Amino acid sequence: MKSRVRVALVGARGRMGQTIVDLAKNDPKIGIVAQCDLGDVIDAAMKDCDVAIDFSNASAVDEVCAAALNNETALVVGTTGHSPEQRQLIEKTAKSLPIVFASNFSVGVNALFALTRRAAEILSSEFQPEIVETHHTKKKDAPSGTAKTLGEILKSKLEIEIPIESIREGDVVGEHTVTFIGPGERLELTHRAGSREIFARGALRAAEWVVGKPAGLYSMRDVLGL
Repeated sequence: MKSRVRVALVGARGRMGQTIVDLAKNDPKIGIVAQCDLGDVIDAAMKDCDVAIDFSNASAVDEVCAAALNNETALVVGTTGHSPEQRQLIEKTAKSLPIVFASNFSVGVNALFALTRRAAEILSSEFQPEIVETHHTKKKDAPSGTAKTLGEILKSKLEIEIPIESIREGDVVGEHTVTFIGPGERLELTHRAGSREIFARGALRAAEWVVGKPAGLYSMRDVLGL
């Protein structure tokens, strides 16, 4: 019988962290063996684990990457709002370790990424795309990491900057709509998250997948085989 994947959870006291802990209790393939949060010593939490899942804060990425390197621990990075320098640090760390770095771990959202890419190829420059994203009022970064990824996908296909509107209201888990506006018609692709469990489930899936992989920077496209 395959042994459980031993996970260190960084950001365990946050909303996503608590959801991951709850889901992992009923997952026979995963064991949360260490939990820590901002202010705790992250390096100590990564000892004797196979992979670390980080849902803390972008400001912790330096310490998270250093601890992962020191303990030779695979990483799943779920924080968003990184600066260009922080992204470069993650990319540099991935030369030594396997890292899954995703703006969104939902299977549905990653399908939205794939559909947006294909729609841009089909519609080309005849349609003008725009993005609207809505989240709860406590979300700190705007635009969301998911909206930025959608913008990057569209820019890579259409070679134009894509307008993004960010709305913060109520306790909305997450909504993203990509609209393609053409002459006399419009196409809308929308994903609505009803629960944080979809992100937590995807992060656990990524954690199980990345253990044993060669060093490199992976995405949920790799995890899901999209």
